[in-house]
Amino acid sequence: MPDPNLTDLGPSPSPDALRAAGGQSPAGGLRVTVDLNRCQAYAQCCYAAPDHFVLHGAEALHYDPAPTAAARDAIERARVSCPVQAILVEDAGSGHP
Repeated sequence: MPDPNLTDLGPSPSPDALRAAGGQSPAGGLRVTVDLNRCQAYAQCCYAAPDHFVLHGAEALHYDPAPTAAARDAIERARVSCPVQAILVEDAGSGHP
C-alpha cells in the first residue's frame, strides 16, 4: 500500500522528451541528475526538498529531473545536503551548474 504522506511527482519526462525540448523542462528551469550508483539512500534530499525527491521503499529514489527555476533554492538545499554528493544541478539548456 502506498504511503499517503508521500508526494506523487507523476511521470518524469523521458530523456528523449528533454532532448527534444532543448534539454529544458517545458517551463524552463533546471536539469537535475542523481548518480544512482553513488546514492546510498540517506534521504537527506527528501527532507531538504520533499516536493522534488521521494524515497520509495528502502532504496528507490524518485526525483524531478526538470524542476522550474522557482525550485532552485529547494534543489540547491537538497544538493548540498547529500552526504555522498550524488546530485548534479544545472541550468537547463546550458549544461552549466
